[in-house]
Amino acid sequence: MKVLLAHNRYQRPGGEDVAASSEKGLVIARGHQVVEYVRYNDEVASYGHWRKATLMARTVWAWDSYREIKALLRVERPDVAHFHNTFPLISPAAYYACREAGVPVVQTLHNYRLLCPAATFLNGGRVCEACTERGFRRAIMGRCYRQSFGATLTVSLMLGAHRWLQTWTRLVDCYIALTEFARGKFIAGGLPPERVVVKPNFVYPDPHPDMGNGCPRREYALFVGRLSEEKGAHNLIAGWARLNTRIPLVVAGDGPLRSMLAERASRSNCLPVTFLGRIRRQEVPALLAGARFLVFPSECYETFGLAAVEAFACAVPVLASRIGALEELVTEAQTGLTFRPGDPDDLAAKVSWAWSDPDEMAAMGRAARAEYEAKYTAERNYEMLMEIYGKVLGAKD
Repeated sequence: MKVLLAHNRYQRPGGEDVAASSEKGLVIARGHQVVEYVRYNDEVASYGHWRKATLMARTVWAWDSYREIKALLRVERPDVAHFHNTFPLISPAAYYACREAGVPVVQTLHNYRLLCPAATFLNGGRVCEACTERGFRRAIMGRCYRQSFGATLTVSLMLGAHRWLQTWTRLVDCYIALTEFARGKFIAGGLPPERVVVKPNFVYPDPHPDMGNGCPRREYALFVGRLSEEKGAHNLIAGWARLNTRIPLVVAGDGPLRSMLAERASRSNCLPVTFLGRIRRQEVPALLAGARFLVFPSECYETFGLAAVEAFACAVPVLASRIGALEELVTEAQTGLTFRPGDPDDLAAKVSWAWSDPDEMAAMGRAARAEYEAKYTAERNYEMLMEIYGKVLGAKD
């Protein structure tokens, strides 16, 4: 099989980029041909005045991407086109090029962009679904995307135009949601239920943790992710300040709140917090090997939680906010613990309990590893992906 993989990469690499790269490697490793079409958001910095002036129009209909993909399809003749992110430089115009070439389209829903200009269902630190219910006017007036009127207007125009053109319901043969929670949100937002399937992300290569006596000492709690409001980073540090016991916390990641959080932690000598900054994805398993548990304090509707599944693969239980997809991923008292989102007191209580009962947490870690082996391996994911490709190819015939 020959697959066109299309992805608009972000300026700051994140979970979506990791998932797209992992899926590409998996498909190639299984003997299939992959043709890539990749755009980089860094391109925008090199644009002249004219190209920047046309960026709003290109976000709605990127005529250059449409033209290039159309030519690529004509030469390569792939069996299926799989899109990860089209915003902003590829745009939904790419679907039309595929339809004209007779190539079925699969779109992975890594975030909530189709329903929310900010892609997070978050406004002012609180969950907000106003755009799903009443259109995008509130988002535009509230400058929900990058706190910019112009940027939010651009995204809203793109979403509104393609909703009016019925692009989302006519041009995409299959959508991949990463959890049942996310699937439900997209169906509520108007996507056809029969075209939205669930296939989670996966962890590859398998870290193969030592489950015997050779396990490393579990010496700290760990956070891996972006230090931003929606990820709950501020409540993570606030929760640590409420602990009665000195519990070491290692924070791996960068983001807009890093300086403020590091300063807050340094002002309190009782907070044993180490900020590592941005790390390479390959370094995560080694950090998890020394962690007693992972803390995932997100306050938004995650579509997935790759860091949680990476922890599962390393036999590390997860303490997560009881919200969205995280509540689906983490089974209470089995693969980890959950706490109320945005509540540092509840976070601190669960952290204290988890730290004081290492045997119970080790048992949860073993259950977490079993969960990974059942649901999140490359082998299981490959089977699901081929089933999806087969479905859209069968519908084409």
